[in-house]
Amino acid sequence: MKRTSFTDEQITGILAEHEAGAKCADLCRKHVMSEGTFYNWKAKFGGMTLSGAKRLKALEDENAKLKKLLAEQMLDLSAMTELVSKKWRRLQ
Repeated sequence: MKRTSFTDEQITGILAEHEAGAKCADLCRKHVMSEGTFYNWKAKFGGMTLSGAKRLKALEDENAKLKKLLAEQMLDLSAMTELVSKKWRRLQ
């Protein structure tokens, strides 16, 4: 998945501008982004402070690492199970 070219500070700043009364279309034109991106950010980061957004990003990164580790462990377990079952077939 493509990462955004905007930092957490920029995203929260853009959302703060919108909360201050700026129109979505004007903000999108000013920052060269689509309205879909803006509404995705609003759904994800709406009402969050900068520290909350950074915490969310850190948790998402950690979650991705853990999912990768789990997938690798499941693959190893599958390979070991297959190897053991082949050994038992030879012995019988």
